Amino acid sequence: MKYDIDFLEHNKLYDLCNNIIKTLQTSISTKEKTLYSNIIDPFSAIFDASFHEISLTEWIKAEKIRQIQKTFQNEIGAFHQKLLGSIKGWEDLGNGGVVDVINQDRQIIAEIKNKFNTTKGNHKIAIYDDFDNLLKTKYQGFTAYYVAILTKKRFNKPFTPSDNKTSTRRRENKQIVEIDGKSFYEIVTGDKNAIYKVYKAIPYILSDILKSDNSKILSDPLFEELFNQAFK
Repeated sequence: MKYDIDFLEHNKLYDLCNNIIKTLQTSISTKEKTLYSNIIDPFSAIFDASFHEISLTEWIKAEKIRQIQKTFQNEIGAFHQKLLGSIKGWEDLGNGGVVDVINQDRQIIAEIKNKFNTTKGNHKIAIYDDFDNLLKTKYQGFTAYYVAILTKKRFNKPFTPSDNKTSTRRRENKQIVEIDGKSFYEIVTGDKNAIYKVYKAIPYILSDILKSDNSKILSDPLFEELFNQAFK
């Protein structure tokens, strides 16, 4: 392999990527069968197709991709949680709880979100309150991180979400922190380039899984530009 990730076993990342590919393949197969189970708005279709100067047949193909993309984005959010939870000393607690990943020895808990703008204000208040309660009970002495993998800028600061009902912010607590994805990857691994190393490794792994040529992706200037735009 033409990459090196010393903080994560190779087979762990391979398995995570392989699971995403399997999910996409299943989603594609399902959409082929269920696309018309929900009524497609024909007016929307002709407006959209006309605006983009494509045929309705081409529009249907694009609509399938758009619907699959929703599933894909959910999988990517889970991907980071599972990956971080696979690193030595860390544990992925799965779905359904407030805490996504934990490091007992370092006394850190975290909730992982893929994008900064996917969590509504009232949900952020709930996350803060849940953290506050957990730090007083089950996880005394821990630090709780609210992690947004993709953000407009880097930050590592107290998490003080605004409460629209009272027009106030939750009180500052040095043990309740919000942080960007790149910075949190560094905290987890001790490697400031950790998230880039994962990004760089994925095309090689996908090439192996899909038996495809990754040269078009790796040689495309957008490969570096997209990462740099997301993780300035």
